[in-house]
Amino acid sequence: MQFTTVLFYVFAAVMVLSALRVITAKNPVHAALFLVLAFFNAAGIWLLLKAEFLAIVLVLVYVGAVMVLFLFVVMMLDINVDRMREGFWGYLPMALLIGAVIVIEMALVLYNSYGGFAQTAEAAALNIGGTKELGLLIYTKYIYGFEIAAVILLVAIIAAVALTLRRRSDSKAIDPAAAVRVKRNDRLRIVKMQSASAAGHDANATAGAQETKEAP
Repeated sequence: MQFTTVLFYVFAAVMVLSALRVITAKNPVHAALFLVLAFFNAAGIWLLLKAEFLAIVLVLVYVGAVMVLFLFVVMMLDINVDRMREGFWGYLPMALLIGAVIVIEMALVLYNSYGGFAQTAEAAALNIGGTKELGLLIYTKYIYGFEIAAVILLVAIIAAVALTLRRRSDSKAIDPAAAVRVKRNDRLRIVKMQSASAAGHDANATAGAQETKEAP
């Protein structure tokens, strides 16, 4: 058995176990960390297939950006796990049915792929994971799908910005332009007042005068 084959089985086993822990871990933070581990092992499998670009993208985009965001949101929300698990067994039959359908579909895809697989020297020499070959495929054969995905992402970015900048009555925001244009007379008012000693002397004099009037 070759060393690459051993590495493949190691990466595959760890990835399957970590994927199972993602759905069985009680703590959401632990589940997200197991998902990070699954992504790293998937990147290792991509490297064994000589798809270096896809492996780097998987690590940088999903592990470095998406999963960090997931961890931040999960830790910030402080999810009540016990409340989320209420009624879990009621959805088990539907979940088993959907899982069985997915397993059958994956089995059919793998059977058709291995049944009609004939590797040629040209296909073996082609570096599918290289940036050059991937770019040629994206911008020639899959150009329409790539453009549609780009438009969908652009619409999602615009929608997120619009939802963030919408006017709300309960939000506390500062207008930077109004803060820059502010003047001293708009924020400061000078009021002339007596000193503390003068005010105390006047109060004592007034109290003495009242006592003199009240004396018989």
